[in-house]
Amino acid sequence: MSSSPAPSTDGRATRWTGQQQRRRAEFVAAALVAIGKHGAEVSTEQIAAEAGVARTRLYRHFAGAHELNEAIALRAEAMLLEALAPVWDVSASPRDIIRTAVSTHLGWLTENHQLYLYLVRHSVATASGENVVNDVKRLISNLLIRLLDEYVEAVGLDARVTEPLSFGLVGFVDAAAGRWVAAPGGLALEEMVDLLAGWIWSVLDGVLRGIGLEIDPTVPLDLGAAAAEPS
Repeated sequence: MSSSPAPSTDGRATRWTGQQQRRRAEFVAAALVAIGKHGAEVSTEQIAAEAGVARTRLYRHFAGAHELNEAIALRAEAMLLEALAPVWDVSASPRDIIRTAVSTHLGWLTENHQLYLYLVRHSVATASGENVVNDVKRLISNLLIRLLDEYVEAVGLDARVTEPLSFGLVGFVDAAAGRWVAAPGGLALEEMVDLLAGWIWSVLDGVLRGIGLEIDPTVPLDLGAAAAEPS
């Protein structure tokens, strides 16, 4: 007579994993609120209090403060990239793409300034080995490279310049925006957006004029038609 198979523990393991992930997400959400309230120097005790648990309870779900900081950093990275996702629309005009990207970035920094300072302060490394602030800049730069690559064949832009150009622009915007958020110097948000968008276009316009192209930044470039034109 054959014996019945032993009950599988897979279901319990799956439920435990799901519960663990849910609790971790709840604690990260509480940490974001606590950072907003207490600033970049928020303590683990303050994060635990915001979550309504004892500090030791946090460490049932995170292997120490570093793992908690890493989870916070990854959530912040996802938040910024989610906010920027609608920006990369090649059917929009260059001016609209630039202005939307700058406005979104500055808006996020303004609303999450303490979180940004927290990420800088803790310098948490992501899976790429970079700290999360540099990782975000790299990811945004790669998105910009892909956007500029759309122009390479269409208008004859040299593919070799898109990477240094993208990283240079992102580094410039990040430095200028970070300084403005910390010390606005009397510049309102819309004024800073106008300035940054104008400076970025000036750089791009200079690159394009260098290859003999004058593009109206208010008119979407018909990439399909431009790419189909005989050389």
